Amino acid sequence: MESPNHSMKLSRNSIFYILSISIFVVLMWFVLGQGKKLESSLSSFHSSVITGKVINANPEQSKSTWIELKASVSQSFHHPVSILLLQIVVIILVSRLFGFFFQKIGQPTVIGEVLAGIMLGPSFLGLFFPGTFGFIFPHGSLDTLQFLSQIGLILFMFIIGMELDLKLLKNTASTAVLVSHSSIIIPFLLGVILSLFLFANYSPQNIGFLPFALFMGISMSITAFPVLARILQERGITRTPLGTMALTCGAIDDVTAWAMLAIVIAIVKSGSMVGAIYTISLTLIYIGVMLFLVQPFLARVGKIYIAKETINKTLIALIFSLLLFSSYITESIGIHALFGAFVAGLIMPHNIDFKKNLIEKIEDISLVLFLPLFFAFTGLRTQIGLLNEGYHWWIFLLVLAVAIIGKFGGGMMAARYGGLSWNISLAIGILMNTRGLIELVVLNIGYELGILSPQIFAIMVLMALVTTFMTNPLLQLNDHFFRKKAQSVVDKLTEPFKVLISFGPPAMGSTLLKVAQQLSPPGSEQGKIQYSAIHLTPSSEVHPAQALIFEEEGFSPIKKAAQADGITIKTIYKATDDVQNEIIRTANKGNFDMLLMGSARSVFTENYLGGKIRRVLNDCKCNIGIFVDKYYSDCSRVLVLIPGTANPVILRMIRNLLIRNETHTVTLLNTRDTGLPPEFPVELSEEFSSKLLFKPFSSLSEEILPDKANDLVVIPVEEWKTLFTGKIKNLEVLPSILILKTVS
Repeated sequence: MESPNHSMKLSRNSIFYILSISIFVVLMWFVLGQGKKLESSLSSFHSSVITGKVINANPEQSKSTWIELKASVSQSFHHPVSILLLQIVVIILVSRLFGFFFQKIGQPTVIGEVLAGIMLGPSFLGLFFPGTFGFIFPHGSLDTLQFLSQIGLILFMFIIGMELDLKLLKNTASTAVLVSHSSIIIPFLLGVILSLFLFANYSPQNIGFLPFALFMGISMSITAFPVLARILQERGITRTPLGTMALTCGAIDDVTAWAMLAIVIAIVKSGSMVGAIYTISLTLIYIGVMLFLVQPFLARVGKIYIAKETINKTLIALIFSLLLFSSYITESIGIHALFGAFVAGLIMPHNIDFKKNLIEKIEDISLVLFLPLFFAFTGLRTQIGLLNEGYHWWIFLLVLAVAIIGKFGGGMMAARYGGLSWNISLAIGILMNTRGLIELVVLNIGYELGILSPQIFAIMVLMALVTTFMTNPLLQLNDHFFRKKAQSVVDKLTEPFKVLISFGPPAMGSTLLKVAQQLSPPGSEQGKIQYSAIHLTPSSEVHPAQALIFEEEGFSPIKKAAQADGITIKTIYKATDDVQNEIIRTANKGNFDMLLMGSARSVFTENYLGGKIRRVLNDCKCNIGIFVDKYYSDCSRVLVLIPGTANPVILRMIRNLLIRNETHTVTLLNTRDTGLPPEFPVELSEEFSSKLLFKPFSSLSEEILPDKANDLVVIPVEEWKTLFTGKIKNLEVLPSILILKTVS
């Protein structure tokens, strides 16, 4: 209740506010009125001075005012800033829409974003809706868009450089070097040979064979390290032998390809071998300064500025200045600004916390705002309509075949020759064939230098899209073939009891492990149980450096709990936009016997089985336990609700609970009757007669209340849906609950 003093103060404030506004309105009306009179008198005075009399108002004045207003609005719409802002809004919305669609079908978002650019360009929008295309992208407006896209690329290449760890290159195995260089040399050679057939019809005028052939070779040799890293991350195989080998090969491939590209650009821009040697010499000096002078300084900075709170604006300004100055130097030397951005990222401190915090500040603005502008600009350049003759598409198929044979074949054969299995060799070949965004960057450089004609540019863009699109389907096909072959020689009876623990908050992982242990066979049977834990970050756009930190933080509690109990636990981490499908896919693909997960009520329902839980219950093929945690610590007193028939899965769990600890007690309630089900095993009731209690169902509401001190309530999902929620209105009074769906 408000006090009288408070009400009086509020009333005084209201009166003062109303009085102030009233005085303001009256005075403004008076001053503006006086100003209007002054304006009229001055206008009459000037008119009389000029003509000797007052000029009457033009009767067409209102009409001309309306025309001027329309002209002013039209001019505003066509102002360069207005056009640029409209272009950015359209590009971002369409890019995100296409990227979201391709993400849903298991493809990298880069494919959707590039296709969005092509759809906004002359190949679709300009062809079918020329008026709209001319309004959004008028002639002469693309220069500003190109400059902005270049800023986005500089930021992106800086991030790519930070993704690479030079330690990988220092400690590479001979197999990784062999695979990486084979996946560059072979496609490079094939690209140069292919240029013999393409030069006459597809090279621009006034361009020599050497730059054209070298650029075709480079274009065939590119592997998109960022796309490769994200595919491995999404599939949860980053730390497997395949993931480690692929990342190492991709890192070597990236550094080698960019070094070769710098040499090619130097040769093209210099126009002579002497000029190229001069440019390459300056480049080597620049790299030496960055590696041996700037990098040690940044390493000391990284040790100091580890915490996010200490990465202040001064440090960010220093890093951006270094990035832009590095790009400026390489552009001035005669290679490309992107090479300078890449090297600047490469020498950043590789302290994982420093890198994560720095990337967080740069990545979103780069990937969400600037990079789609580059995709759109690439799409505007890609004129599919130029491939208007049948033989153009035959050339496209030839280019595609050479690209696949070079990268996939070269990587796969080298991996197999290096002693890797067919499974890993094929997977590495598939991953090396991923070109993605980096290929588009190289193609745009070639287009800007006048080395690639519009027709061959369009063909190469399509090749980059197809080779990137085919990566995930081929990996899935490879996995399916070798998994099916392996399962055909494995006796299912020898496999252990497999438990999958799925959790969100890290602390829940250790709690679920404790519950899983209580439900699993104890003692000598412990070795027959295989525990796995899956933790998902609900976003597929997590940077690999951030993903490593999220993975470490997420699994830290459950790993400590497992180590304390002497348990070996396998961890599965992924960053995905579709958490439900990932849990279902992992549980079904891994043939788990039990999935144990924490409850996750949605925003729209209080039901513990709502939200994502509902789909998991419907689509998972194994036994499922949904755990509702109420400060769970032990389960020495357990209440189990059993239906009219004895469920073998629940009976096994009861037996495990009773065997594990002599002090454990289990209270059974038959939801269909007051006694035990007819199928209830007599030997179980006799074996644990002192610890197995039977209660009539009529005492349900009393038994589960906190004053009875049950630690855990176990209930089948059918009983929960039809009976339990109706009997107990206030679910908050319950202890921890385990809701079970059983399939066997």
